Amino acid sequence: MKAFQVGLWSVWLSGFVLIGLSLYSTQRLPTLKDRIRVTKLDQEAVGDPDNPKITIFSAPSPFNGSVGARQSLAIRSWLALSAQIIVVLFSQDPSAVSFAVPFGSRVLVEPNIDFTFLGTPFFHSMIARSRSFTSDIFVVIDPETILLPDFISTLNYAYELDRDWLLVASSRNFSYFPYYLDEAGKHWQRGDGKWVRTQELQELLSKIWRWNRCEGRMLMAWNSGDWPLHTGVLPPFLYGKGIHNHWVINEAVSSELRFVFDASWTISSFHLNHQDHWPNGIVGDSRVSDIENRRWEYVGNSHIGALYGSLLYREANYSSLIKLLKCSGQYVFTNTTEKTVYPYGYQSARSLCKRRILHSWWKKRIVACVDAIKSLDKILDCSLKDQMRPSAPLDLSFSLESLLPLIADKNKTIVLAVAGYSYKDMLMNWVCRLRRLLITNFMICALDQETYSFSVLQGLPVFKDPLAPNNISFNDCHFGTECFQRVTKVKSRMVLSILKLGYNVLLSDVDVYWFMNPLPLLHSLGPAVLGAQSDEFNKTGPINLPRRLNSGFYFARSDNSTIAAMEKVVKHAATSALSEQPSFYDTLCGEGGSNRVGDNRCVEPETNLTVHFLDRNLFPNGAYLDLWRKKNVKAACVKMGCFVLHNNWIGGRLKKLERQVLSGLWDYDSSTRMCLQNLP
Repeated sequence: MKAFQVGLWSVWLSGFVLIGLSLYSTQRLPTLKDRIRVTKLDQEAVGDPDNPKITIFSAPSPFNGSVGARQSLAIRSWLALSAQIIVVLFSQDPSAVSFAVPFGSRVLVEPNIDFTFLGTPFFHSMIARSRSFTSDIFVVIDPETILLPDFISTLNYAYELDRDWLLVASSRNFSYFPYYLDEAGKHWQRGDGKWVRTQELQELLSKIWRWNRCEGRMLMAWNSGDWPLHTGVLPPFLYGKGIHNHWVINEAVSSELRFVFDASWTISSFHLNHQDHWPNGIVGDSRVSDIENRRWEYVGNSHIGALYGSLLYREANYSSLIKLLKCSGQYVFTNTTEKTVYPYGYQSARSLCKRRILHSWWKKRIVACVDAIKSLDKILDCSLKDQMRPSAPLDLSFSLESLLPLIADKNKTIVLAVAGYSYKDMLMNWVCRLRRLLITNFMICALDQETYSFSVLQGLPVFKDPLAPNNISFNDCHFGTECFQRVTKVKSRMVLSILKLGYNVLLSDVDVYWFMNPLPLLHSLGPAVLGAQSDEFNKTGPINLPRRLNSGFYFARSDNSTIAAMEKVVKHAATSALSEQPSFYDTLCGEGGSNRVGDNRCVEPETNLTVHFLDRNLFPNGAYLDLWRKKNVKAACVKMGCFVLHNNWIGGRLKKLERQVLSGLWDYDSSTRMCLQNLP
């Protein structure tokens, strides 16, 4: 009996010991704990308020045809992942607004960034505008990339890390994808209407390794931490052309402000393989051919890459990035180059190497997983060596004749500026102001190669004047100088060329600040009338006195009288030792004002062209009413109802620049290369 009792107690005691050891092991084994955590992350309910708020930024093409269908499918796949996701579309196209309306506050359209004249957004402007939104996680993604639920679980995992981070992930591509989202945007379906399990889609993706990390189909995500993504100034890259992703990654790695890792293996993202990713750009009522679009913008972006190639601290070698993998059901960080695996609860990027996984029974599985990934890294890696080679000077296909139908408005009118490189900042200020007024029918005539290249990189519609004078001084090309005389004669010659091609021209110097769009008023002057700014400084009296026609702001119609009169002006200026301005007055108003009519007009007798001197209260010059000396120049002009204000009657480029900046009539930030209205 005693032996039986002792045996029974031994069994009970052994049971308690085994239970205790089991509980102890459960607490001590990290794999079990992490598996429980991963399961929870993968099964989090859609719309759980405890999940981080995610804002996804993208810049779609117009929602037309097959491109619009692919974009719609992709965006709906994002929204289906979580109610905590908000999508912001950078676009100026009306179709984007129409697409966003049914989704209410979950899809926003943001037009206030910098675009090229072909409608392509600037990546640096997109990133700057993203700072004006409040979110826990920010994502930039290609508008045709489809996401599956492991996108959410991966971001939730990253959100719990103990430092600021930047996540990157490449997208795979399908040549054929037979599934679609149901009307509610909740479930993937086959053609017969049957649901497709997410696991089935992910298994299909796992068998496809067609990645191209140089292509640019890459998503980037980062948390709203204390540190910026990088320390350098982001160059004016064009979105969707690829190089900007590599620049940000290299800068982020080099700055060591954030932990940068590659999550391509844990985020299931893909797009349909096709050739028309950047479709025909729409500018006004005209269409730009795909070839011209790509040539202009890809060549421009490649030159940016060459110009800023020296800023890349190292080549974009993705095999050196720490990768986030999911092996044996557990998230792990690994360096495939060093075959090193790091645990979930690391403290910082620098301490990773000190906390390597040493559990041999689990490590075998992880190492096998890492080896499989490593074997593919050599195939999938991207090199920027070819893209960073210095390239030949920009010489693109757009000429004056090819730009005019793309830029002109419905009245066949363009706004023309003629500029040299010394005035590049004032040129951009002028451009930013016109964009602020929603005036898009402007174009630039570049006097030199530097201005041409600068304008291309800024996405401006620009053409070169093959007959422009050489040796234009950087600082000494203001009123009265020999340089000024040579430059001004380019303007009348270019205006005449455009008039002969059938387009009306509003010529505006870049030192003219626009308060309102003057084109409707100028059109109302009627045919055979040239509207020009008066340079008269006296507050009272005639404004058409000798030599008071300002050739820095005038409107010319493409009609027989105007063309004939402009031919006379150009011919006179070609033989004059002065600037073109006296040639305008002496030719159209007669020497000494012999053709004056009343106090504000002239009539050229041979061509019957009327020169109408514009009301100085609406079009004041730089000396009228001492407006530039007012304490608040902008308020004074707005009170008068000014359309424009000319920054003339001052000597020297630097003095002119200083006066305009200090007056507050400045809309361009040269440090960020962005219009001020598009800064957060």
